[in-house]
Amino acid sequence: MNMIQWAQQLRTAAKKKSMPILSYPGTQLIGASVEEVSDNSELQAKMMKAVADRTPMLAAVGLMDLSVEAECFGAKIVKSRDDIPTIREPFVKDISMVDELSVPKIGSGRSGIFLEGVRKLKEQVKDRPVFAGCVGPFSLAGRLTDVSEAMILCFEEPEKMKTLLEKCTVFLKEYAASYKEIGADGIVIAEPLAGVLSPDLAEEFSEPYVREIVQAVQDENFIVIYHNCGNSVNRMIPSVLRTGCMAYHFGNAVQMSDVLAQISADTLVMGNIDPVSKFKDGTPESMRKAVLELMEENCAKYPNFVISSGCNIPALSRWENIEAYFAAIEEFYSR
Repeated sequence: MNMIQWAQQLRTAAKKKSMPILSYPGTQLIGASVEEVSDNSELQAKMMKAVADRTPMLAAVGLMDLSVEAECFGAKIVKSRDDIPTIREPFVKDISMVDELSVPKIGSGRSGIFLEGVRKLKEQVKDRPVFAGCVGPFSLAGRLTDVSEAMILCFEEPEKMKTLLEKCTVFLKEYAASYKEIGADGIVIAEPLAGVLSPDLAEEFSEPYVREIVQAVQDENFIVIYHNCGNSVNRMIPSVLRTGCMAYHFGNAVQMSDVLAQISADTLVMGNIDPVSKFKDGTPESMRKAVLELMEENCAKYPNFVISSGCNIPALSRWENIEAYFAAIEEFYSR
């Protein structure tokens, strides 16, 4: 699939399909838990195929489990039945460790399982693109060192932090290339931790490393979609755009119109219905209201806007809310 043409056609379409980060609620459709799915490629493919069959998704989006890559480096994770695994404790307890830190091989930890899950999904889904998910370099560094510590290290040990980022980037380039090799049409790279940095720090400690990954894998057959749900991302848009991704996905911590106003009409921009208050804890009525308000505010003025969730939709989100989301989109375009 030519992804450059796909993006161009999407931008110019009068009626656009949506691409929420919707995978884990599929556990409800197949009678499995998040814990079971996180270790089983067959269940991952089955779950994502069930979501694709149930919804008019623009693309089938793979699991967004941002602990996978840190686990490959050696971080210990904690699993729970209905939630995505989390990091138990910092793996890099002392920044002096980074010089000896080895870059893991692709297939270590659960990376092989996730690759296999997307490969199996790609075999089953033929009517739309299949996108994998992975963490961004600064966000991975934060999972290895601790989120707060990562920001402190940017000031106190900037060269050591850059060494860590370089090693994270080497792994992520190989990981993204592996998804490309097994047939994925693109990857959503999640860099939310960069969204809490100042624009200057994001420019130094996130932008060049994301750009390196993009330049290594993005081409006419493979798209990179940048995701950042940080609350200050609207102040770092020039830096974000310099990563060179074909599309950008933002969270509900920012006003979508503030972001769209800074981005040219030839670039896809996605977001940003709240995944918790609307998809998980809302009602069909509150979802309809949120969708119509967001689309009425942005769709006519910004033709490059594609509505989506603001971030990963929780596994226990109510399917009646998810269906109300798609119904409201259809209602908007049918007017």
